[in-house]
Amino acid sequence: MKVFNLFVNFLLVSLLVSFLGCASTSKQEGTGEYFDDSVITAKVKAEIFKDASLESIEINVETFKGVVQLSGFVNSQADINKAVAVTRTVKGVTSVKNSMLVKQPKKKAIEGC
Repeated sequence: MKVFNLFVNFLLVSLLVSFLGCASTSKQEGTGEYFDDSVITAKVKAEIFKDASLESIEINVETFKGVVQLSGFVNSQADINKAVAVTRTVKGVTSVKNSMLVKQPKKKAIEGC
């Protein structure tokens, strides 16, 4: 009987430790949060791609605990504003961090003598 109680206690402690291993911290997502963030990222990418003015622009999307970070190079400030506005409409997005930059126009090379 003593061995059985020892086994049950060991099993309960093992279960407790495994559940705590899936919990989230301020810097690490739990399993459910990671899945939710993946869904949010996919929805944001789909919404950006559906917009005709943004579909050809490369915008990177990352999500952590509902906070979406947009990065990449775009053609104008209007594109940045549009991408941020589209992202805010997606369900589950708590805030948007904008790290996008406007592309600088290419300078023409000066032809030599």
